[in-house]
Order: sequence, then structure tokens, then C-alpha cells
Amino acid sequence: MKRWIGAIGAVAIAVATLFGPAASPAQAEDPSLVLDRIKASGKLKFPVMVSEEPGYIKDPRTGEWSGFFVDWGKDIANLLGVQIEYYETTWGNLAADFQAGKVDLAVALNPNPRRGLVIDYVPGSIVDGLWALAARPGFEPKTWREMDNKKTRVAVQKGGTMQVIAEAVIPNATIVVVPTRDQAILELQSGRVDAMIVSDQDAALIDSKGVGKAVVPMPVLRNPATIGIRREPGNAGYANFLANWMSQQNSLGLACSRITRYMLDRDIDMKVVPQSGKYC
Repeated sequence: MKRWIGAIGAVAIAVATLFGPAASPAQAEDPSLVLDRIKASGKLKFPVMVSEEPGYIKDPRTGEWSGFFVDWGKDIANLLGVQIEYYETTWGNLAADFQAGKVDLAVALNPNPRRGLVIDYVPGSIVDGLWALAARPGFEPKTWREMDNKKTRVAVQKGGTMQVIAEAVIPNATIVVVPTRDQAILELQSGRVDAMIVSDQDAALIDSKGVGKAVVPMPVLRNPATIGIRREPGNAGYANFLANWMSQQNSLGLACSRITRYMLDRDIDMKVVPQSGKYC
């Protein structure tokens, strides 16, 4: 009997020696790895979009960037104690930019499960808006359903939530996919489309320029603006920092008031989309 016990004990010791390290708890991941890396680099890599005023505004003479989305990036960079570094891109290229390490975060993202396969969305929203139309004169649909027919021509930006909305909500409409918002505006001005799907502040901007009329079909489609970050080990602390920043911006109305000030300074009245959470 003692011989069997001794043999079993020898086997147990051998197994423990062979597999011991795997049986021990995995070393906890440092949640501050990404935060520490950004701080050590001294810069926050921030994406900016051409022809996306008033969120992103580029001075053609100096090349300097402004706009309320840019202000959010500057605010986050200041809190981290680093400089902001701009990277020009498009909404459709963002997922690839994250994977290539070209950007550290992106603001004003909309929920997008497909993009969520490759980047991490920070829970919460900076501000809550809605989706609207910039429509030609005389085209004022009261519902999205009224637009769901072949005769209705709608312009949307490629790879953006606008395209998701069109293909899911009005699939029978004639959907014209273009690379940029400027191209969609040209389609509207030329009369080749009846409307373009845009965010509430963009609808107000286009309305103020007399290019198209802001229209909000029912039911209201919500447009929460959140933050996306690169999916990588050690980003939990970074995500927590950004979630707290977003919560403060939303709960205290800081983001909303900043947008409203930007719009009023440019004689853009958000009252044309009164349902928007960005009008305050």
C-alpha cells in the first residue's frame, strides 16, 4: 500500500513540475499600459476629417484645425498632459487606421457592430443627437416609410451610419453612395437626389446655407456620439478615463453647450432640428 502511495505521490510531483506554471493564475494585465504609452510619447494621435464642418474645420491658409470635435480632442490631450497630433482620414477608413496604429481614439463615432469587431467602443455617449435629411425644395417626407420607393433618390456617405440607415430603413429607395459629404451636397444641388442623410448639426448647417432644407422624418432615429479606441492589451484604464470624460460632458451639458455656441457663432440655428439633444 505504501508503495502505491509513494508511486502516486511521485507522479503528482512530476505533473506539478511539468504543468505547474500553466496551473498558476495568469499574470494580471496592466490596465494603464496604453495610458502610459500615450503619456510617454507626448502626443495623442487624433483623426480629423476634411469637409466635415463645423465639427472639423481646417483653415486653408494656416492648415490649423478647429471645430467642436477638434476641441474635444484638445480637451482630452490637455487632461493627459500631451500634445494633439492630427491625422487626416475619412469615416470609412477609421477601422483600418486603428488597426495600423495611426490614431489613438476617435470622437463622435456612432454605434456600429461591424466596426466594433476590430475596435473598442467606450460605453456611454458624449452627446445625443439624431439623424435628419437635407432635402431639396418641396421634398418634406413626414416618415421614413414615405421614402421607401424607387422614385426617391437619397445620397449617403460610403462606410458611414448614413449608408447603414438607408440600406436598412429605406432599402427600396435609390441609394446613391458617395465618398464625402461635399459630393453628397453636389448631388443635392444638381437635383440628382431628393435628399441626403446627415446628422442634425450638418442638416442645420446645410439649411443655413440655403442648399437644402432640414427635415426630420418619423420615427426619430437617434445618433449618440461616442468614442472608439484601438483594441489592444492594457487599454482598460484608458477606456475608463474616457468614459468618465464622456459622462461629465453629457451629464453637465458641456458638449451640448459647446456645439450650440459653435453653431450660433456661425449663424447656424439648431432650432431647425428641435428634437436634437445637441440644441441647448
